[in-house]
Amino acid sequence: MTAMKPERDHLLIGLVSISDRASGGVYEDRGIPALQEWFGAALASPWKMETRLIPDERAAIEKTLIELVDEAGCDLVLTTGGTGPARRDVTPEATLAIGTKEMPGFGEQMRQISLQFVPTAILSRQVAVIRETAGHAALVMNLPGQPKSIKETLEGLKDENGKQTVPGIFAAVPYCIDLIGGPYIETNEAVCKAFRPKSAIRPAAK
Repeated sequence: MTAMKPERDHLLIGLVSISDRASGGVYEDRGIPALQEWFGAALASPWKMETRLIPDERAAIEKTLIELVDEAGCDLVLTTGGTGPARRDVTPEATLAIGTKEMPGFGEQMRQISLQFVPTAILSRQVAVIRETAGHAALVMNLPGQPKSIKETLEGLKDENGKQTVPGIFAAVPYCIDLIGGPYIETNEAVCKAFRPKSAIRPAAK
């Protein structure tokens, strides 16, 4: 089965912050601004975003993820919050429920990155899935809730000379989007170098 041809040239990203208190106005959400800032620095290709701020309610999370993929047409959906072991943390369950394929490598690598800093990273339950419909597909991933952790997870770790020591998860995202029929994504290599097989690399536009 060949990948579907994208209908547009820009990447559409859905950003979902999941928090009872932030959605209720108790405190200001920090997850979506952190993601907006990171993508502004990391992406060299055109992109747009859809943002949502919702409570830790499984039905609301599932409905929002489905709406962003099936109706808004997002190619990539990222969530922050609700991935721990507490009773109210149901983001992974909601994400798995709306997916058609699980992508376990993303969650495994996220925990490996976070374990470089805190032993409690093993309590994180982030997952990633592909959601497919008849004419569209998207990658949906759970990210940490803290801005510092979001950046580390996406970008990976570098030494004092800027050499990559632990790969971030976003390095694999552009090729994943290629394979599911989304737009071709180019990154700012100083922030995050995308990896593709040589056969999948397009010549730079003149």
